[in-house]
Amino acid sequence: MSKSFGIKSGILHTYKTIGFKSVCPAAKAKQLNMKTNQLVIIRHGESEWNKLNLFCGWHDADLSEQGAKDAINTSAVALRESNLKFDTAYSSALIRARQSLSIILKELNLCDLEVVSDWHLNERHYGNLTGYNKRDMADKYGEEQVQSWRRKYDVLPPPITADNPYYHSIRNNPSFKDIPPTEFPDTESLKVLMQRVIPYFENVIFKQVLGGRRVLIIAHGTVARALIKHIDKVSDENISTVNVPNSIPCVFEFNMETGEKVGKTTFLADENFLNEQIQKTASIGESNK
Repeated sequence: MSKSFGIKSGILHTYKTIGFKSVCPAAKAKQLNMKTNQLVIIRHGESEWNKLNLFCGWHDADLSEQGAKDAINTSAVALRESNLKFDTAYSSALIRARQSLSIILKELNLCDLEVVSDWHLNERHYGNLTGYNKRDMADKYGEEQVQSWRRKYDVLPPPITADNPYYHSIRNNPSFKDIPPTEFPDTESLKVLMQRVIPYFENVIFKQVLGGRRVLIIAHGTVARALIKHIDKVSDENISTVNVPNSIPCVFEFNMETGEKVGKTTFLADENFLNEQIQKTASIGESNK
């Protein structure tokens, strides 16, 4: 049996033991004849820049070989064994999210599923940290400063400048051609990112969930943290303790009439594996030198 985890005040807690095939049955909801629907969010598989421990943000890094395997063996397996079905899938405009989604849908025989890729679900822009190794930056600026840039709610990394090696490839990415110039970021905190992610979620995705469509979102670590903060009402202070690992599905269930969440947030993974991946995500990691 695997264990599911709930999020409360920004901290991950074990709250019950479940099998993959009995995910979030919402027994209480059934007792009340409440109509509910589920939403699943997955952070993309490991990218080539995750592997190198680089700040990635809006740089369009491909999935690594391991990331592609994780999309199959972690994401798709958990969804299949949990018997979760989908009507629509969303991803960011970044290729690592789109590749993860494509692999997962192929594994689930859902290649004809409606798919929407939108820049509002892009990872946060890491500004001038883009392309630099996290450990090298910690050695230069101190671990406290780097973790503040990574995890604090309203701390902005330095804005990207034209001499950054990835500035022009980001600005000229064809996938971003429809972004209004006034909305194209040079740096983002979690707070700033939420100003684009949450309205899109509420006005587009969540309306579909409450309308009965079963939605899968493949996005990024900070986007998943933003949605968890919004849905679970995590405080500005406690959100720094929330880390979302690659490839592990996160399931939410909602009352379709009121929009309120039913039960606790659930990660579909074995307890030991989940904790191991969370610690990996939280770590600043090693230099690639």
